[in-house]
Amino acid sequence: MATKTPGVYIVEKNAFAHSVVEVPTAVPAFIGVTERADHGGRPLLNRPWRISSMADYTKAFGVAAPAVFKLEKAPVSHPMPRLPTEARGQLADFAWNGRNYRLSRAPGRAGGRFLMHLAMQHFFLNGGAACWVVSVGGYAAEIVAGDDSTGLIGGLKPLVAEQEPTLVVVPDAVLLDEPACVHVQQAVLSHCSGTMRNRIAILDVWGGDRRRDDAALGWDCIEHFRDQIGEQGLDFAAAYYPWLHTSLVQRGTALPIVIESNLIELEPPSSADVPGSLRACAHEMARGLVNLMPPSAAMAGLYTMVDSTRGVWKAPANVSVAGVLAPAVVVSHGEQEDLNVTPTGKSINAIRSFIGEGTLVWGARTLDGNSLDWRYINVRRTMIMLEQSCQFAAKALVFEPNTASTWAMLKSMLVNFLTGIWKRGGLAGAVPDDAFSVHLGAGETMTQQEVLDGLLRVTVLVAVTRPAEFIEITFEQRLQPA
Repeated sequence: MATKTPGVYIVEKNAFAHSVVEVPTAVPAFIGVTERADHGGRPLLNRPWRISSMADYTKAFGVAAPAVFKLEKAPVSHPMPRLPTEARGQLADFAWNGRNYRLSRAPGRAGGRFLMHLAMQHFFLNGGAACWVVSVGGYAAEIVAGDDSTGLIGGLKPLVAEQEPTLVVVPDAVLLDEPACVHVQQAVLSHCSGTMRNRIAILDVWGGDRRRDDAALGWDCIEHFRDQIGEQGLDFAAAYYPWLHTSLVQRGTALPIVIESNLIELEPPSSADVPGSLRACAHEMARGLVNLMPPSAAMAGLYTMVDSTRGVWKAPANVSVAGVLAPAVVVSHGEQEDLNVTPTGKSINAIRSFIGEGTLVWGARTLDGNSLDWRYINVRRTMIMLEQSCQFAAKALVFEPNTASTWAMLKSMLVNFLTGIWKRGGLAGAVPDDAFSVHLGAGETMTQQEVLDGLLRVTVLVAVTRPAEFIEITFEQRLQPA
């Protein structure tokens, strides 16, 4: 301020400290195969692209591939084949006019077997909003058939540069052979828990369209998943079982279903609309196979919906899944016991149907089910939100003097932020002192030598809310009062 010229001078002083802004909590990144990858002539192959609607997705990544099925007479015994890709939810036997027929769909481009387009539909149908898409190739490439996992794994690398995604979903992984699917899922776990540590993976169970004791599968899909997934990064992942019979593809939708067979050549194409014709039966059966979807994309949408309506601290469970006719496997109360609580700790969240309530997500655990710290999905995701929010806010104080005034400013920022989270129900405690505490200062969190070295250390203790997973109501008989 000038002091040599007479006059009136205005001096503004900041009355409030810097604030902590809550980071977005449910922004999925989808990795998979799309029809194309360009936006207005700008190539998007292996480049993350942010969208917020199905129209955005279609504009940049195209439409679904035609579903091509082969219709033939079934063998006399018509056993379901064991393990080949085309048998996993893409083969069915049915009877028509006293004869047995088999409808099958080849993997990859031969059968138009790609999941990304329908997965995105299911995501937005269940409350999805902004998300990122990484296209690793087009329909002409054989990326989601066989044992080549390199294409899908390659989609993780460009995501390292993006800080916004908090979830990683790879629906197409289940289209690979089982070892390749596991390889992709392990790479996703490494990306989330090791490379980034600010996002979690939503995984599908390979073979999750079958019962655990299905002889055609050849093994218990849940136990095999637990054995193969490994031990690293389990607290940064959640898995769901079973797959879902959806209503995404209905009559008259844009997704064409092609039936290839010399058995129906004599029928006019219009016979598909004639109830009871072989073509009509084949189309209905094919539509059911196309609508069989792994649940990860729908769960990503539910995470977004729950976060926006209740908060990231609310467990994404006891909520209904939209666009679902029924789970592919009926899971009973007793059967879920081993899914939820197991000696290995690798909890699998069940999706179940309840009379009068529809299809509900009936589990809220990470794969690290034995950990008291990281057993629940909402606890892990709440901690990620708190850590990232505080980290970004603290950047404003980097290179500020490491003195008491800076310490007081930072502590005030964190206390105000955590108080707001507590008021919204994100932290447990009757009063703020029960919900959190912030410790900062020389002699408390730092030595004098550390201050001289430029280190400012803060310790934050928080009581994150945990879900009421088990509710016990005790009834006891009493005598009638005299």
